[in-house]
Amino acid sequence: MTSRTVFFNIIRFFFLILFQVLILNHINLSGYINPYFYIYFILLLPFDTPKWMLLIVAFMLGWCVDMFTNTIGLNTAACVMMAFARPFVITAISSGPESLLGDTPSLRNQGLKWFLYYSIILILIHHFTFFYLEIFRFNEFFATLVRVLLSSAFTLLLVLISEYLLYPRGK
Repeated sequence: MTSRTVFFNIIRFFFLILFQVLILNHINLSGYINPYFYIYFILLLPFDTPKWMLLIVAFMLGWCVDMFTNTIGLNTAACVMMAFARPFVITAISSGPESLLGDTPSLRNQGLKWFLYYSIILILIHHFTFFYLEIFRFNEFFATLVRVLLSSAFTLLLVLISEYLLYPRGK
């Protein structure tokens, strides 16, 4: 990992936390849609990030959001679960090293199909963990499932918009 990559990831880390805490945490549409865009940071970490570092960075990301939102470890647990699953998801959806073009997972490098699978699976893992730990009972299972699916769809939409705006396809 180059120093330039580390620098941009540090900037991205703080920007996404501030964006989540100051703007997105105030969006709650009908009690069912809560965007958790800060997890975009974990999605964009370089492929060669060591697993131990991935878990530590995910812990720090979730902990920072928890400190601002007073959610007592929910974001931390969901981020660590997502980071733990990330290498397995990458291995499962990749056809081989030739499909892992570039340093980081992106729509531009891997294409729409790969990036959609990757993002959907990891976003669902995060949201399932977060919302079911938050509710921590089964009598609202289906209402929580609707929250997971709608929030995941909204978060995925934000991720795709960011990919198209920030990383346009070049020739």
